[in-house]
Amino acid sequence: MLKKFLKYIAQTSDAPIGLEISHAEGPFIFTTDNKRYVDFISGIAVSSLGHRYPKVIHAIHEQVDKHLHVMVYGEFVQKPQVDFADLLTSNLSEQLNQVYFVNSGTEATEGALKLAKKYTGRTKLIGFKNSYHGDTHGSLSVTGRDVYRDPYLPLLPDVHFLSFNSEDNLDLIDDKTAAVIMEPIQGEGGIIPADKQWLQEVRRRCDEAGALLIFDEIQSGFGRTGSLFAFEEYEVTPDILCLAKAMAGGMPMGAFVSSAEIFQTFKYDPPLNHVTTFGGHPVSAAAAYANLKELLSGNYLQRAKQIEQITKEKLRGPGIVEVRGKGAMLGLQLKNWDLTKKVVEDCFEMGILLGWTLHSNTLIRLAPPLIIEDDLLHEVLDKILESVEKHS
Repeated sequence: MLKKFLKYIAQTSDAPIGLEISHAEGPFIFTTDNKRYVDFISGIAVSSLGHRYPKVIHAIHEQVDKHLHVMVYGEFVQKPQVDFADLLTSNLSEQLNQVYFVNSGTEATEGALKLAKKYTGRTKLIGFKNSYHGDTHGSLSVTGRDVYRDPYLPLLPDVHFLSFNSEDNLDLIDDKTAAVIMEPIQGEGGIIPADKQWLQEVRRRCDEAGALLIFDEIQSGFGRTGSLFAFEEYEVTPDILCLAKAMAGGMPMGAFVSSAEIFQTFKYDPPLNHVTTFGGHPVSAAAAYANLKELLSGNYLQRAKQIEQITKEKLRGPGIVEVRGKGAMLGLQLKNWDLTKKVVEDCFEMGILLGWTLHSNTLIRLAPPLIIEDDLLHEVLDKILESVEKHS
């Protein structure tokens, strides 16, 4: 199977992990050679309720028995979409009251950028260094790392990058700016939370300039940081909110959320000026509704905070620079690349899936599912610490 995988599946690196998956359940992934792995990165912040959460699976089965795709987005009334949009917006700020469903995070970014330009009539975009917003051309244009941008130049014009958590050059947010796009917690940039006062200043500058503020919560959303969305902790509300990853419990789905007033601009000059065939697929929407309903009814937000506390208390000692982040969106910063590589390899051999972020080779991503129990959490952290101590 691996030979066929390498032959027929387009590769994105010379060294894919290459596990042959048999099945997955809860916090575990099982391979065809009967090995069990703890998924301590949740499929890169996707499986927040673990794999195959029963209520999500039930919702998928129910919807499959009714209908799959019936019409392009926005033309037919489909109950799974309406129910999920209702539940989602009822748990957001008042001005975030309409949802546009797409299929992925980068599509959410693309839609948000188009919406901001259409609403404001402006073209200038502001992003931040070391940010990551996706790999399609528009998303890549506002992603703040040249190593990923340079092979695809020229990208969108009139894009400017500021330093994250720095007030330098905030005056670049001016009356020519359509939008400022940012992650409240930079994910691939190294799990770096925004400073609260600074983020509030960015909001103030956008208001003064008439620019829209876009929050990319594709990785930080749906309970991972200890609140339903990370922006809630900053007392700053965006004009447009981008979502995906953990949204649909393992099904492909994304969305951008804004106000009815801003979304009006998608209806004219021309009509249908932003469309998608599969956005808001009814099976994904049914899964997303069940997923969000469960997140809201359980103690998962508190559990994310407990995971943060336990992890930060446990992972200390020689070789460890820091553990940073919020909730179950954490990064373990080690002293050098060699140590980081050995720890990830050791843990893999011990049946623990870890990984790097795209922008750092000394930071290990820690994003366990919110359903992980204390015994397993401590077991994994003990093994990580054992490996760090062994190689320090």
